[in-house]
Parts: sequence; C-alpha cells; structure tokens
Amino acid sequence: MQKLASLGGNKVVSGDRTVKVQPWPPRNEETLELLKEVYLSGKWSFNSEAEQAFEKDFAEYHGAKYGIFMANGTTTLECALTAVGVKPGDEVIVPALTWMATAVAANYVGAIPVFVDVEPTTLCMDPVKLEAAITPKTKAIIPVHVYGSMADLEKILQIADAKGIPVIEDCAHMHGGFWNGRGVGSWGKVGSFSFQQSKTMSSGEGGICITNDPEMADKLYRLKHIGYSRGLAQGQAQKAPEGMVCHNYRATAFQAVILHQQLKNLPGLIKTYAENAAYLTEKIKDIPGVRIQAPGRLANPQAYYSFHLIFDGGEFKDIPRWLISKTCYDEGFDIGNGTHGPVYKHNLFNLNKEKGEYRIAEGSCKVCEEMCNHTLGIFHQPLLYRENMDIISDILHKVADNMDGLKELAKDWK
Repeated sequence: MQKLASLGGNKVVSGDRTVKVQPWPPRNEETLELLKEVYLSGKWSFNSEAEQAFEKDFAEYHGAKYGIFMANGTTTLECALTAVGVKPGDEVIVPALTWMATAVAANYVGAIPVFVDVEPTTLCMDPVKLEAAITPKTKAIIPVHVYGSMADLEKILQIADAKGIPVIEDCAHMHGGFWNGRGVGSWGKVGSFSFQQSKTMSSGEGGICITNDPEMADKLYRLKHIGYSRGLAQGQAQKAPEGMVCHNYRATAFQAVILHQQLKNLPGLIKTYAENAAYLTEKIKDIPGVRIQAPGRLANPQAYYSFHLIFDGGEFKDIPRWLISKTCYDEGFDIGNGTHGPVYKHNLFNLNKEKGEYRIAEGSCKVCEEMCNHTLGIFHQPLLYRENMDIISDILHKVADNMDGLKELAKDWK
C-alpha cells in the first residue's frame, strides 16, 4: 500500500505523469478570422445576421423551432418566467440543488421561489417532492439538468401538464444533451441555456431561450429587445403589448460567432465526454462507498458540465468531503468542484425567508443537504483526456486503500 501524499508519501502525479487540461474557453484561428470579419463589418448587434444564424442552428440542434439569443443565462430565465405569465406573488418551484440564478430569476419578476428536494441518484428535482409542493399559487416549474444528469422530464411534464403549469427547462449544464431522442430545452414551454465562461459552450457571457411556440418566441424576443418584434430594423419599433415591460438583454454578434463555431464541434465533444466518463465509471466501480451521479433515466446522449462523485457509503460516509478533496489535490489532481446547493444556504443568496421571499417545501430539503456533504466533482475540461481518467482512478483507489490514514487526518483537522 502506498502512503498518502498528505502523510508524506509520493504523489500519484509526479515525474513524467501530468494532468492534461484543455485551455478554456477554446480558441482557434478560424474563429479569430470570423471575428475580424464581424468587427470590420460593423454589424455587431441588433439582430445581426450572425446572431440569427446561431439562434436558428442552436434551436434546430435541440429540436426546437425558435431561438432567442440573450446577454446571459439569468436573463433567459427571467424572460421565460415573464413570457409564461408569472406575476408578482406567484410561486415558482425550483430544485434545491442548482446555481442560485434559477431561484433569483423568480424573485426578479416578483415571484416566490419554492425549493423542493432532489433525487439521491441523479441529484435533479424529485418528481414526488415536486407534486407535493404544488399549490394554487404555483405558476411555473423549473427543473434543472444539473452537472452531469437530466431531470426526469417524462414524470415532471406529466405532473405539470395535468395541472396546466408551464415547465421551463434550465439547461445551463446540458448543451447538446438529448432526452428520449429529442434535445433538452425543447420539451418544456421554454428551454434556457447559459454560455458563461466555464460552460461546455462558452462566449464569456451569453444565453439563449429555445421554444416550439411561435407566440412564446415573439414574447421572448420583445422582452429582450426593448419591445421590438423580430425582423424590424432599428428605428422601426412598434408599440409593445400593454403591460409588457421589456429590457435590453441583447447579446452581440461577436458572441454568436464564437458559439456558432463551438456548436459545430459539440457532437464530438459530447462523444469524448461520454466515452471517458464511462471508462472512469468502470475503472472505479470496485471502490466501496463511492458512486457516480446517475445519468438521466432516458438520457442519450448525456452531456457533461462536470462528473460528480458521491462519497456517501461505507467508511467514506464519515470523512468530510473537503478532506477527500484536499487529499486528492495533494496527490496531484483537484477533485474539488463540489455542489452549489442547497441554494438557500449559499453565501451569495440573500433572500429573506422570514419575509416570505422564498419558501422551502416541507421545511427542509434533507436529501440535498445530505448530498452536498458528500459530493465532489470534476469539471468537463479534464474529461477530454483518457490519461486523466487513469490518474483519477489511481488517486481514488489510493485514497480508498488508505482509509486509516484518512481517518487520522480527519482527527488532526477537527
């Protein structure tokens, strides 16, 4: 048995053995030349040809008819909620495990986010908990396809459709993922994607809504484009419908060009993620107490924002996740991308429960809170290299083989 590096042993990653990391966001000369063309054209925004081309192809890729390109993945959620008719005082059901924008977007339109628990397997919204949380005030449901799994769209839509509640899919982590043969984001009333710096498709900032409903597409476009309907040139504005408060949430042609180029490479990227994730899953399946975030029940292909490991079995259950993360880091690989949730405990989330600004269904989300204590992740960039999967496997096996040493470290750090 090799001694842990944290206890003075040799690191797994040493000598000629190195971790490969893809520079992110990806850059190449072809995209650079296209950006130069846009720069020289002067057609930088206001529904440019570059934006229209990207919207069309991204929506079609995911099985939707319309795409509405925006400034980021929070404005997409805000506009989606407004477009489906959510008003001040309404309730919007969201999972406890997500980035806080999912919940804060509801607050932006005056609604009350209601947190429901997640499944211990997928870490996505639990349909049973969802159904129990619905009240007459519920006017929208936002399932999140989180990290490397998909929410159970079949069950969630069945519940929502029976009660006439619109579903907005938060697909910020799931570019290019498919559920039962059709792209994510095209199942609900609206699908919302983010292109923030770390995402598998990234333009620094940016977002898009997709939909199959022409009326919904027109509302979304007006909401993000200060009331203009699609196709009108600057200065040809028509009066927006009464009561529709519109914003300038436009993105630019530069972002559209970057993303359009990345869209061409998305199938190959997802294929590599899937193959390496399957390879790593097989390599570590013999480690007691460690399991993988389960993929969506009807997901194929499954996209990966990150690959999450859950250390909640056997002797791992009593080891703090931060210590597991530090031990892996000392061996030469940072397995430290933990969970963002529960949202209501995040330092940046400052809505006031006592003032009724949010509600937690059943008073707590016990599964989410428990999973957050045992879950660590690997961002998608290292998943591009098979050699990294062998390194991760070797580190996790070494850590598991040194459980006594890990327990000693846990005592020392208390």
